[in-house]
Amino acid sequence: MAVSFRLLAEEGGARRGQLETAHGVVDTPAFMPVGTQATVKALAPDEVRGLGAQVLLGNTYHLALRPGADRIARLGGLHRFMGWDGAILTDSGGFQVFSLDHLVRVTDDGATFRSHLDGSEQRFTPESVMAMQRELGSDIAMAFDQPVAWPTTPATARAATEQTHRWALRCLDENRAPGQLRFGIVQGGFDEDLRRESAQFLGGLAFDGFGVGGLSLGEPKSLTYRLLSVQTAILPRDRPRYLMGVGTPADLVEAIARGIDMFDCVLPTRIARNGSILTRGGRINLRNSRFIEDTGPPDQGCDCYTCQRFTRAYLRHLFMAGEILGHRLASIHNLRLLVRLVGQVREAIGDGHFGELVTSLRDEWTQAPLP
Repeated sequence: MAVSFRLLAEEGGARRGQLETAHGVVDTPAFMPVGTQATVKALAPDEVRGLGAQVLLGNTYHLALRPGADRIARLGGLHRFMGWDGAILTDSGGFQVFSLDHLVRVTDDGATFRSHLDGSEQRFTPESVMAMQRELGSDIAMAFDQPVAWPTTPATARAATEQTHRWALRCLDENRAPGQLRFGIVQGGFDEDLRRESAQFLGGLAFDGFGVGGLSLGEPKSLTYRLLSVQTAILPRDRPRYLMGVGTPADLVEAIARGIDMFDCVLPTRIARNGSILTRGGRINLRNSRFIEDTGPPDQGCDCYTCQRFTRAYLRHLFMAGEILGHRLASIHNLRLLVRLVGQVREAIGDGHFGELVTSLRDEWTQAPLP
């Protein structure tokens, strides 16, 4: 296994590094904007690049159902298809498949489910999922896994975790696209011993990095952080760790302190479409009538295009009028805030001041906690 990840600095559990991919270097810690359908909603690739993003996330489940991984391959691969020249990580679709719950039939071979688009029967196996990611040509392909919901029973968590382990071995047996990295996904439900067992098993396999899946699904934050610490203490130090589906400013910083290197989340663009923006101190609903004549920037101190050019009053007007520009401007701000935050964290780790930054941020969150 070629070395693709370099650790540049550490402070406590926090790490600064670089991940080499076929489409460029990704500085870590990194936040990945989500492009589920081969697009970051409402934004063009050049705009996303201008926010400082180096890597995007695409979703194998959605792209396989429409337009089809084979069609994207015939059209030149995912990078060319969506006009993005940076790195792309594709999720295996496991979370989406198992979110269908009673519509999914699981055997040791794989998962059978009905498409949410047309009701057609679909079958995902470790082999087919890795083949689809090979066709997409992503820089990082995730192994097929079986997450569980919160709450769950010990028996269900163990069965899903053991299935994830068996599928991981089959994923490693598959061929990959030239230069493609493969990440395994640790599971374990909400039990410390099972989380420890999963990290030990997956950590012993020849993956290029590891996703931490099945967390932040409704369980208490204290439990999330405790389980995260259990697994990062075991996973190989020389490979990147990716906390899947987490993206509030507080969660990013707390997870980085526990050894996480990469993140993705739909939160910044989803809440933007609903009229809300993130700030380091909390979430603001710009539809609130108190902003009707507010001439201040959406987020004081932010360097993004939205905050440099427009007022809260104007963004409120756009949302109340149903103008798509409101969605775009709020998305620009929310993504820039998270990309800029991880950039500040990288700098702080490199300078040995990460602990001071965390203390400062925790003070802000205490005064104005995120919902």
